[in-house]
Amino acid sequence: MKIAFIGLGVMGFPMAGHLSGAGHGVTVFNRSGDKARRWTGAHGGQAAATLAEAVDGAELVCLCIGNDDDVRAVVAAVLPALTPGAIIVDHTTTSAKLAREMAALVKGDGCEFLDAPVSGGEAGAKSGQLSIMIGGDSGAVAKVEPALRVYAKAICHMGKAGTGQLTKMVNQICIAGVVQGLAEAVAFARAAGLDTDLAYQAISQGAAQSWQMDNRWATMAKGQFDFGFAVDWMRKDLGLVLDEARAIGARVEITALVDQFYAEVQQMGGRRWDTSSLAARLMR
Repeated sequence: MKIAFIGLGVMGFPMAGHLSGAGHGVTVFNRSGDKARRWTGAHGGQAAATLAEAVDGAELVCLCIGNDDDVRAVVAAVLPALTPGAIIVDHTTTSAKLAREMAALVKGDGCEFLDAPVSGGEAGAKSGQLSIMIGGDSGAVAKVEPALRVYAKAICHMGKAGTGQLTKMVNQICIAGVVQGLAEAVAFARAAGLDTDLAYQAISQGAAQSWQMDNRWATMAKGQFDFGFAVDWMRKDLGLVLDEARAIGARVEITALVDQFYAEVQQMGGRRWDTSSLAARLMR
């Protein structure tokens, strides 16, 4: 396919690279031209000077940018230049309201918009093992799925526009609760004088096992947090969850509490620390 990829952050850079490596014709755009030139140096393809140039003739336009306002601005900029029938796949984590708004706007111009947030973090993007949850037209999903498969281990079409973002919120609720429980467990083990490595061996093959435990227990116990999915990003995502919960009347008490714990981590200077830094506030 002829693909435009907009946004070359820690996720977008390797994701666009997988598309190019699979033989697709990829044109990239990034607000920082230096990063776009670095990407073409590593992966080939082309770097566009403007958004309109990036999407010219593209069948698929992938977004991996910042927030609702960023997506709204980019879509407004590219819409006049889109080829009829083009499909925008938005990998940004946004509100479901924004996804529905963009889907209606784009459809009015003869194109499609799919909300397709991802889970798996930077490691999943680099290894091509992301999970993608998609909301939007089923026919559009079928057209783009073969391309998305190059950086995804799982793709699930959740339903109409906005359902991909709602599912990402479910994902973040689960992560917030699990990471807080894990942080408390590690802090408790340390306070009790247990060998944390041995404690992990004792419990990691039973009902307590999780991806977070397998990948973050050891670094939590060592107080190492300078990597991974940043606290600032998690707070953005949890803000979306809390706004949606208020709108639909869902009770998310633990999520709201963990969001405040992350605010404490930010105040400790951990804005760019990994989400596992919830443990830091328990080990001061």
